[in-house]
Amino acid sequence: MGENILMIGLGAIGSEVLRQLDDNNDILIRQILVRPGSNTQPCSGIDQKLDLISSIDELDFIPDFVLECAGHHAVLEYAPHFLKAGIDFGVVSVGALSKPGLLEELESCGARGSAKLCILSGALGGVDALSAARNKDLTVVEYSSRKPPASWVGTHAENTVDLKKISKETLLFDGLAREASELYPKNANVAATVALAGLGFDKTEVKLIADPDISHNIHEISAKGSFGEMNIRMVGNPLDENPKSSALTAYSAVRALKNRVCSVVI
Repeated sequence: MGENILMIGLGAIGSEVLRQLDDNNDILIRQILVRPGSNTQPCSGIDQKLDLISSIDELDFIPDFVLECAGHHAVLEYAPHFLKAGIDFGVVSVGALSKPGLLEELESCGARGSAKLCILSGALGGVDALSAARNKDLTVVEYSSRKPPASWVGTHAENTVDLKKISKETLLFDGLAREASELYPKNANVAATVALAGLGFDKTEVKLIADPDISHNIHEISAKGSFGEMNIRMVGNPLDENPKSSALTAYSAVRALKNRVCSVVI
């Protein structure tokens, strides 16, 4: 059986998801929820006609699954509604879950509706191993994000350094995942995913670095515990439409949708 999907957001990530699924007959993105007055234009390379709506009151079907690709505000606004209604909700903007009390609220909503909050791995690898390792004596989890200075434009970093004058790698933040998520919400999704998979927001060490000598985003995770040690380094290519968005983030959303209809999943 196929799946009828509501997608929230049609930016670079949502557009790439549509392209990847354009010829998939088992996954139908029936409607796309965008902000009222949004200037979002139908994305290129898509054959199907897009049904854009600006309110959940305009929904003309009951989704099998909701995929959020719109940002932290969409998680806050829509996840409780759909979870309580018994509809699984997939989160791309994982950093939203750093807000104190929100994860517990969504757990309660999911319990009431017998629905799942599905946290996507996004731009990150090794989430499965990290999540498995936390089952017994996971002791240390450290995450670092290294990006070109331009990728930090419009963030808290502008309050501390002149990004245009950086000539060598510069440490922008060194602390815990919860504070990193609060100070850098647009760059917090991977840190939040690491925290949720491992030791939590208040025990996960995070470093954020601006490096003028690189052109890609680099994510590094190290973990230790009774399982042994793990070190992962991801060098991600950005999406053409938005250099701040990882291509792998879109592909992880596609994987999540395909896993809902495939007979064999991994």
